[in-house]
Amino acid sequence: MAQPRACADPLTILYRGPLASCDYDCGYCPFAKRRDTPEQLRADRAALARFADWVTHAPDRVSLLFTPWGEGLVRGWYRRTLAELSRLPHVERVAIQTNLSAHPRWTEAADRTRLALWATYHPDQVPYARFLDRCRDLHARGVRFSVGVVGLPEHLFAARRLRADLPADVYLWINAAEGHSYTDAAAAEWTALDPHFGFSRHPHPSRGVPCRTGDTVISVDGEGTVRRCHFVPEVLGNLYDGSFRAALAPAPPCPARACDCHIGYVHLTSLPLYDVFADGILERVPAPPKSAPRATEGGASGAVDRLGD
Repeated sequence: MAQPRACADPLTILYRGPLASCDYDCGYCPFAKRRDTPEQLRADRAALARFADWVTHAPDRVSLLFTPWGEGLVRGWYRRTLAELSRLPHVERVAIQTNLSAHPRWTEAADRTRLALWATYHPDQVPYARFLDRCRDLHARGVRFSVGVVGLPEHLFAARRLRADLPADVYLWINAAEGHSYTDAAAAEWTALDPHFGFSRHPHPSRGVPCRTGDTVISVDGEGTVRRCHFVPEVLGNLYDGSFRAALAPAPPCPARACDCHIGYVHLTSLPLYDVFADGILERVPAPPKSAPRATEGGASGAVDRLGD
């Protein structure tokens, strides 16, 4: 077995297997209403089982964020796997991006002190009352979660309504819509709902900027191929043979011109987002306001979170 990393921080792993099917039909999503074949679903299930087995026997403390292209929680193997991994003593956090179309009752089997959900509300895909009930159910069960909306003009009313009806301690984030620019007046409307919207308004220059990806954060696909993040194609090695470990380096500079997705730019050392979110990095839950600096319009800010990423 590979030796543990000589690092005080847990290894954060963003896992994205082959699953690409979704039960929603969002116009801004290339995977809307895609149907995986039975063979593709079996391959995804097998890949997830292999990854879970590695995590179970990992020599590191780990934190996990599942970022499927499709909707994972409508699949029983994702619900069971997240619940099982949350109960492992060396797993510090298990989080997943989801549209909440699966009922939260499955969380009863999890350690809800370590499980977390990153939920996206799609106003034209689900009845408002149903989505709000799911949020209230999660809150009553004590599950950590954030809720977000893509910042399209036609979503503003729904986002305002959701902010008014959510429990006050549930963070509502707003993602800048891909290809959409915001006037200062429009940005102010979204910032009134999400004080950190400024980080999502514009892309972050990232080439040469030190980043935690490739150091304490890695991306893993269904074959176990390790990259520093989802947005840098260079392969560091493989998770299952341990070859990726030799390629890890302290805060390596990013090779990309810009970073425009929250799950990427949140790890840039040039941004204060590890202070903003503290132990809620994976589920996008900010630290209490007194320790959370806000984005400013004059400073570096981020852009487009595709598909709620």
